[in-house]
Amino acid sequence: MVTPMDAFIPPLEPDIEFVRLRKTEETFGMTFEIKRDAMAQHIIPRWGWDEVQQLQIHRNHFDAKPFFRIDLEGRCVGVVSVLAISDHVRLGEFYLLGDFRGKGLGTRILRHCLSCADEIGLPVRLEYLKWNPVRHLYLRHGFSVISENDIHYFLERPIA
Repeated sequence: MVTPMDAFIPPLEPDIEFVRLRKTEETFGMTFEIKRDAMAQHIIPRWGWDEVQQLQIHRNHFDAKPFFRIDLEGRCVGVVSVLAISDHVRLGEFYLLGDFRGKGLGTRILRHCLSCADEIGLPVRLEYLKWNPVRHLYLRHGFSVISENDIHYFLERPIA
């Protein structure tokens, strides 16, 4: 699936490709806009939207992890970050554009990423904002909470 040296997610047949993004200002901007589309509704009610702060948070994540554009039939529908490290696969920044949420696409992509992690024999870890309804997706796919803080739940899904 993914290694720190050569990040790669195989295509999800018949219609989804994962394109590894180069670290450019253009791809940073594109991934930030997708994040804003997906996450503003969960962030604004709690804290408002501080553009400078959100850009800095996103910059830290963008610089530290490989990002992939999710293409459905050649059209960008979201992004995801996937990175295999020594004892687990880290899944993060999994954002779909609004027109593509709630239609089963996130489920397909998550299942694919979990299958890839199973193939390399690693559990998957992720985190999400406590009030984000995405929790239902993750719990349905075998994740369980392993820790939490005031803002996030941290989950792990064992090897299937």
